[in-house]
Amino acid sequence: MCRVGVTERDIGPGIPEQTGLPAGCGRSSRAYPALLAARLHLAGGQFRDVSCSGARIADLSRGQSTANGVNPSQLSVLSPATRLVTLGIGGNDIGFADLIQRCVTAGLLRQTPCREQLTAGGEDSVAARIRTAGERLTTALAEIRRRAPHAHVYVVGYPAILPADGAACASGLAMTASDVAYLRLKEQQLNTMLRARAGAAGARFVDTWTPSLGHDACQAPENRWIEPLLPATQAASLHPNARGEQGMAEAVLATLR
Repeated sequence: MCRVGVTERDIGPGIPEQTGLPAGCGRSSRAYPALLAARLHLAGGQFRDVSCSGARIADLSRGQSTANGVNPSQLSVLSPATRLVTLGIGGNDIGFADLIQRCVTAGLLRQTPCREQLTAGGEDSVAARIRTAGERLTTALAEIRRRAPHAHVYVVGYPAILPADGAACASGLAMTASDVAYLRLKEQQLNTMLRARAGAAGARFVDTWTPSLGHDACQAPENRWIEPLLPATQAASLHPNARGEQGMAEAVLATLR
């Protein structure tokens, strides 16, 4: 039997149709794990989506409390029968959503740019968080290999959330252009870490950044994969919309092939 164990980050919050339990995890039938399973013609017990909004690496091996129920340890679905695992994790460990909020607040209140706040004293606090997340990911990948020794493991990277030209839509993002550039750089560094840790653990890395270029939150509604601060469709702000989930599913499929 081919079985997929899917252990993910925020997969489809706000995108209809919301599905699965607990409801507080925000899974969607149009998120890329479900789209991937459909393209692979998996049904019923062959596919498990145990993703949960807000998950950190530690939540892979412990219960995660949500506003509506507790999500069991995500790794509990894995077994020697598992043949494919996709893992998207890390953004919540470095507090990326909180970083965006901090930069938005700094922009709205005309405070010192958050880039300067986060690199005060010559030390980049976000870079330190990325290093710590990398160490935790290595441990998690070893545990996945122990539980599912016959599985092909794919670590799924993050799509481009912010534009290359921060000045072009800094006002729409309520951030300074320098803060947009800083956060974009940190996301690239996060992806670099994910790629390196995946390779060291014998897993494959799925690049969703490259296919998402030109589809960031500052693009026109019909073209973007990421919703802006004020979403124009049913999806969480600065998260992939249904078009973005489709694009990410295609990236995973391309790597599988």
